[in-house]
Amino acid sequence: MEQIIFYILAVVIIGMAFASVTSKKMLRSVIYLLFVLMGIAGLYFLLDYNFLAAVQLTVYAGGVIVLVIFSVFLIHHLEMELEMANLRKKIIAALISIGGIATFLWVIWNHHFNVVENYNAIEVRDIGLKLLSTGDGGFILPFEVISILLLAAMIGAIIVAKSNKLTDKNEAQS
Repeated sequence: MEQIIFYILAVVIIGMAFASVTSKKMLRSVIYLLFVLMGIAGLYFLLDYNFLAAVQLTVYAGGVIVLVIFSVFLIHHLEMELEMANLRKKIIAALISIGGIATFLWVIWNHHFNVVENYNAIEVRDIGLKLLSTGDGGFILPFEVISILLLAAMIGAIIVAKSNKLTDKNEAQS
């Protein structure tokens, strides 16, 4: 049963990723990306990584997609069509993608992965204490840096949106 669910999730992820890249509508592309991220969370649930799946849903499927949709609404029209790349750029992107896939498969086939049979289960409480600790191995500084980075991205999106609206108004008045 788990194998069937895995294959269904894999087909959904690959199909939605392809649709996200090939869609001409900006909002549809973002929604397809949302389904990709939800499918990845489904894989985490299937592997019984509940905490990682919850983080995937809240941070990526929740936060990042909302931020992208917010940026789309600020900068572009809702039904804006994206311009498609010319044939030369498509060929270059395809060659780079094939090279990346070939490298990935080469590493998978040539690396010996050790199977861990007896592992110590880590509780969510331990993860939370480690993430918010300031001592050795603590991750409070990266959290603060990421919050500043997200704030800068939001300010940048607002500035870009306002500058586009100002140039649109100036062109309309001319």
